[in-house]
Amino acid sequence: MAFQESSNDGNSRKGKSPPPDDTRQEAAYLKTLGEKQRPVRIKLMDGAIVSGWIEYYDRRMVRLTREGAPNLFIFKHEIAYIAEDSGRKLRPDGAAPARNGDSASGSE
Repeated sequence: MAFQESSNDGNSRKGKSPPPDDTRQEAAYLKTLGEKQRPVRIKLMDGAIVSGWIEYYDRRMVRLTREGAPNLFIFKHEIAYIAEDSGRKLRPDGAAPARNGDSASGSE
């Protein structure tokens, strides 16, 4: 069995290939979220966070269905991340509820 000659460059890695760009896990995850209508939070690249459930997705976008608000078509290149919602309900003003010991007004 012949071995390749090692180059003078100690940083070269000829035996390893780079990881694949697409592992096909994104589609499986989005499919699971959509089928189970799991509530999700989507953080956009501009910092905005929207909540709802994923009704549809394709190669370039997702459709986020929301209660009491218009549904959104969001391009994937505008998404920073998608996280399953922990079940915390948002207040009517859109802010997250106060955590233990925190108070919105500061006095109670």
